Amino acid sequence: MSSDIASIIGANSAGAEQAVIKKKDELGQEEFMRLLVAQLNNQDPTKPMDNFEFLSQIAQFSTVSGIQDMQGSLSGVGESLRSTRAMQASSLVGRDVISASNQSAFKAGEEIEGVVALPVSASGVQIQVSDSAGQLVKTLAIGNVGAGIHKFSWDGLLADGESIPPGSYQVTASGVIDGAVEAVPAFASARVTSVSIGAGGADISLNLDGGESVSYADVLQYL
Repeated sequence: MSSDIASIIGANSAGAEQAVIKKKDELGQEEFMRLLVAQLNNQDPTKPMDNFEFLSQIAQFSTVSGIQDMQGSLSGVGESLRSTRAMQASSLVGRDVISASNQSAFKAGEEIEGVVALPVSASGVQIQVSDSAGQLVKTLAIGNVGAGIHKFSWDGLLADGESIPPGSYQVTASGVIDGAVEAVPAFASARVTSVSIGAGGADISLNLDGGESVSYADVLQYL
């Protein structure tokens, strides 16, 4: 092959390569193979491509292609999981849940329910129910209980037989641990009225009937 012809072929090969690169920021498999074949066809017979270099180019492309395929697969799995979580969250609308919230919306004829979570055994455990103004309306004596999660409920009736008015109420708890009165975690049940899903399904929130919103991930129990 004369030097003039080699120069022309080299220039055409370089031009074709630049055109492909300009067309796409990243080479696909078809473009890569086209360039590789052109490189082999137009190489200088007196200076053929080194075998190691040739295999290295293929290995590099295979690695990148494999990573891209894996990323695509992981993206598909993530999308499927987000869709499943969104469907599960939507199925909770109209149901009562216990989440990381101590707010409960009381309705006539229903009960205020919840759980108290004790890290260790405690004595004299009590549940305090307060109204939206922070006024204590009822103290429920639970007694001596061991470590763990314990349910409680109250029908909303006061000592005189009258019922508390419908509205939002807050539950707190305390108990005697190692001879001292300490606050312990208490969570109330609430009804899910709707579900809010963020962009891409990443953030899912449950809107409760008391006006509060909690993350779907913070749901502790379904009732």
